Amino acid sequence: MPEAVALLTPVSIAGAAYIVAALLFIMSLAGLSRHDTAKAGVNYGIAGMAIALVATVWATFAGVWGSPQASVGFGLLVVAVLVGAAIGLWRARLVAMTGMPELIALLHSFVGLAAVLVGWNGALEETGMTGALLDIHHAEVFIGVFIGAVTFTGSIVAFLKLSARMSSAPLMLPGKNVLNLGALVAFVALTVWYVIDPALWLLVVVTTLALLLGWHLVASIGGGDMPVVISMLNSYSGWAAAAAGFLLNNDLLIVTGALVGSSGAYLSYIMCKAMNRSFISVIAGGFGIAAPASSGEVEGEVREILAEDAAELLRDASTVIITPGYGMAVAQAQYPVAELTSRLREHGVEVRFGIHPVAGRLPGHMNVLLAEAKVPYDIVEEMDEINDDFADTTVVLVIGANDTVNPAAAEDPGSPIAGMPVLRVWEASNVIVFKRSMSAGYAGVANPLFYRDNAQMLFGDAKQRVEDILRAI
Repeated sequence: MPEAVALLTPVSIAGAAYIVAALLFIMSLAGLSRHDTAKAGVNYGIAGMAIALVATVWATFAGVWGSPQASVGFGLLVVAVLVGAAIGLWRARLVAMTGMPELIALLHSFVGLAAVLVGWNGALEETGMTGALLDIHHAEVFIGVFIGAVTFTGSIVAFLKLSARMSSAPLMLPGKNVLNLGALVAFVALTVWYVIDPALWLLVVVTTLALLLGWHLVASIGGGDMPVVISMLNSYSGWAAAAAGFLLNNDLLIVTGALVGSSGAYLSYIMCKAMNRSFISVIAGGFGIAAPASSGEVEGEVREILAEDAAELLRDASTVIITPGYGMAVAQAQYPVAELTSRLREHGVEVRFGIHPVAGRLPGHMNVLLAEAKVPYDIVEEMDEINDDFADTTVVLVIGANDTVNPAAAEDPGSPIAGMPVLRVWEASNVIVFKRSMSAGYAGVANPLFYRDNAQMLFGDAKQRVEDILRAI
């Protein structure tokens, strides 16, 4: 019995708590993969993080509680947690759904910066290690700093692009691929050098190199591919956290980082397949400008339609497909769209939704908005499921979408989005496009759909125009 009690040290109890937290994180990921279990998945994640925080604090101070250093350290920790929690709650309450992508990008940058700071701390403190263990420690420090720095600046650039503080157009430096490859080769060489001779100036060099590489990787990617970039940076932040876990000897951080890194990488792979992009080129930051840019000039005549005429067209339709995009999120039009769907179905019109894999600025963005508005999930279909049905559809409503319904992706080999699968809305008998203006989409590519003979533009705020249609019906 005394031996069993002796085994219950702060470290062993924290280790057991970490196992429970890790299981809750896995259950959280599983829950978030399904619409009907997503809320439970969020709760599992919250519970796991709470257990992890409490266990870490307790294990840190349990053996030294009462000493002046521990009291100061605990006080600083409490202040940091309270400040962080206050800022987190403030931002979470204020951020709109449309601002979620840039907020996530900004949070990724914090993970990367934390990994850099942990790596530098690991390099500066005395470890007492010798031989092969010390060499492994030096490699962990160097790799952790590199991944963290790339994640930090890459996430900052993604935040700036998504929040329109920086142009969404891809940066086109001469020999960009050579620059990226050269940076990776230099990183490998510097890592070997640092393991052999851990000079501090080498750590300064690799930190600077990684910061520049992270900035260039994301700056080189066009706006149309930014949803994949967010997923990619999510993966990077996971690996950065895992690297920090090795340095801190924290098993939970390693497991959590690996979960985030692998799930983010898999999501990036799925999205690349959906967008007909190369997964390797995503990691290298080389996609988005593979095709030469076209002139962007589109000739033709635009036909405008009024809400009353759109209502009449919808009343007489037998089948309607709605393809939402980021503009619907900005206008918060999902609620009147849900009401319009219900009204049309009551009139015997078959209504479905077509969701592009990267509609909006974040994977699953449109699905969340529609679920929030109580749109029946069984009429919300992915692009591959619905694309062949547009030719037999009476009316398509394009609400705030642009790049994901652009015929140039399929028909113009000189377009920056050439080869990206899109919703073939132009095959329908009638297309009504809800837009505020004739401006190009986030990728900066003109859309010839607006000039098609079967397309009509309904200008104005999407929410107001849908409400106008509802009143007319």
